[in-house]
Amino acid sequence: MEISKRVKSIAPSLTLAISARANELKAQGKSIISFSVGEPDFNTPEYIIKSAHKALDEGKTKYTASSGMPVLKKAIVDKLKNENGIEYQPSQIVVSNGAKHSIFNALFCLLNDGDEVIIPAPYWLTYPESVKVCGGVCVYLPTDERSNYKITPEQLKNAITSKTKCLIFNSPSNPTGTVYSEEEIRAIAKVVEETGIYVLSDEIYEKLVYCGEKHFSIAAVNDYMREHTIVINGMSKAFAMTGWRIGYLAGPQELIKAIDSFQSHATSNACSISQCASITALNECGSEMDAMVNEFDERRKLIINEVRKIDGLSCNEPNGAFYVMVNVSKLFGKSINGKVLKGSQDIATELLEFGVAVVPGLAFGVDDYIRLSYATSKENIIEGVARINKFVNSLN
Repeated sequence: MEISKRVKSIAPSLTLAISARANELKAQGKSIISFSVGEPDFNTPEYIIKSAHKALDEGKTKYTASSGMPVLKKAIVDKLKNENGIEYQPSQIVVSNGAKHSIFNALFCLLNDGDEVIIPAPYWLTYPESVKVCGGVCVYLPTDERSNYKITPEQLKNAITSKTKCLIFNSPSNPTGTVYSEEEIRAIAKVVEETGIYVLSDEIYEKLVYCGEKHFSIAAVNDYMREHTIVINGMSKAFAMTGWRIGYLAGPQELIKAIDSFQSHATSNACSISQCASITALNECGSEMDAMVNEFDERRKLIINEVRKIDGLSCNEPNGAFYVMVNVSKLFGKSINGKVLKGSQDIATELLEFGVAVVPGLAFGVDDYIRLSYATSKENIIEGVARINKFVNSLN
C-alpha cells in the first residue's frame, strides 16, 4: 500500500522509544517518576463533572451544530471580551476536539503548498508536523536561555519573506514556560502589521501564569491584529479537562467560515456532553482554578530550586505553564556504562534506567535541553530530581 506523501512527511516521535521503555520498566515493577506528562494531575472540578451528569440526564446526547453549541460559543465570546479585551461575534468561533484540533483546522484552511510558517524554537512538537501535513514550510527562529526563549521583533522581521503566511506564537509557552510581556507582544505585532502576515496565537496556558505576570493576547493589540490573528484556546489546561477534548478558535470571519465547513466534513461537532460541561466551566469558574495555579506555583519554585542544586545543570525561571527547560549540554561527551552521551535523547534514555522519564529537547528543536513537567506531586519532584542528581554523579 502506498501511504500519502503528506503523512509520510510527519517525523517519527522522538519520545516513542522512551515511552515504550518506560512502560516496559513499569511492567517489570520498576518505579518510574514521570516528568513528561503535559496535563494537570488534578481531577476536573466537581461542579463541572456534575454539569456533565445533568446534561446526560437531560438527554443532551445528540448532534450539535458543527461549529459548536450556540450557548457555548456565546460563553466563549463573553470570555474573550471580559478577560482578553477582544470582541468577536459567535459566528467567529469554532469549537473543536481540543486545541490541537483547532490548530490543525486553522493551518489546513490557511495554508497553500509552499507557504512559510515561522515557528520560534523551542516549539511544541506538534507545530511543525501540522504545518508540514498542511503543505507548509517551517521556518524556525532559534532562542535560548540568554534571550529567555523569546524572539525579537528584528528576528521576526528578518525571517519574513514573500512566501511567509503566518507566525505561530505561543505565550505562555510549551515547552519553556516563557511569558511575553504586553510591551514585547505589541512590538512583535508592529512587525506583523507592517508585513501583512497572520498570527496563529496558541493561548492554551493563559491561566497558568506566576510572579505577577499577566497574559496578554496579541489579538487585543488593535483591530488590525484581531483581523489577522487566529486565537487558539481550550478547556484542557486551565480547567483540568484534558480528556474532555474541547478546544476553540476565534478569528477572521472568512477563515472561520472555511474552518467550520472543513470541520463539518472532517469530524462534525465536538462531544455534546463535553460542550455542556464547558459552558458551566466558563460561566461558573470556581475557586478550584486559583488553588490549582497556586499549587503549580509552589511546585515551580521547588523544581527550580532542586534542579539548580545539581552541578552541570542549569535552568531559567519559567513564569507560565508547568514546564521547565533544563540545560544538559555540559553532560555531553561524558559516559555511563561505556556509552557516550551525545545529545538529549541519550540522556532521556539513560535517565529511564534511574527511574525518571523526561522529554528530550530534540523533540522541541533544541538538543541542549530536556523538558521537565511539574504537573506532579512535590514528593515526586523531590525524589525525581534526586534520581537525576544520582544519574549526573554516575557519569564519567
